Amino acid sequence: MTISEEKIKHVAKLAKLEFLQEELYQFTKTFGKIIDMVKLLNEVDTTNIPFTSHVVDSINVLRRDVAIPGMDRKELMKNVPAEENGFIKVPAILDEGKA
Repeated sequence: MTISEEKIKHVAKLAKLEFLQEELYQFTKTFGKIIDMVKLLNEVDTTNIPFTSHVVDSINVLRRDVAIPGMDRKELMKNVPAEENGFIKVPAILDEGKA
C-alpha cells in the first residue's frame, strides 16, 4: 500500500489538521517508511512463537483493598471558603447550560 499526499491530506482533514506543503511531504515520506516496516514485519514467520502479552514474567503485587475510615468532615470543612449542605460550594462555570 502506497501512501500518497492525497491520503495524508484526507486524514489530516478528518483530524482537522492543516500542514504546510513541506510538512505534508515529510509526513508522506515518514508514513511510507512506517508502512514498509510493517510489511517487512508481516514477512516474519511466527508459526511456532507463543503469544506474548508481557515481555517480563512478573506479577503485580498489590496491597489488599481494605476500606479505612476517612478524615472527620467538620475538620476538613475548616479550610473551605464556602459550604452548602455539607458540601464544598464552588463558583458556577456554566451559565444557563452554556459554556
